[in-house]
Amino acid sequence: MKKWQCRYCSFIYDEALGLPDEGIAPGIALRDLPDDWMCPDCGVTKDDFDEIED
Repeated sequence: MKKWQCRYCSFIYDEALGLPDEGIAPGIALRDLPDDWMCPDCGVTKDDFDEIED
C-alpha cells in the first residue's frame, strides 16, 4: 500500500487506511478511486497527487 500527497494542500491519502468517512474502504489504491474523485481538502483531482515515501 502506498501513500499519496496532494501537491496543493498537502493532504495525504493513505491506501492502507482509505477514507471511511467518505465511503472509501481501507486497501483501495489511488488509481482505483473514481476518475471524478477530488481531494477532500482542496478539490483537485487524483492526478494532482504524488507518491510519498514512508
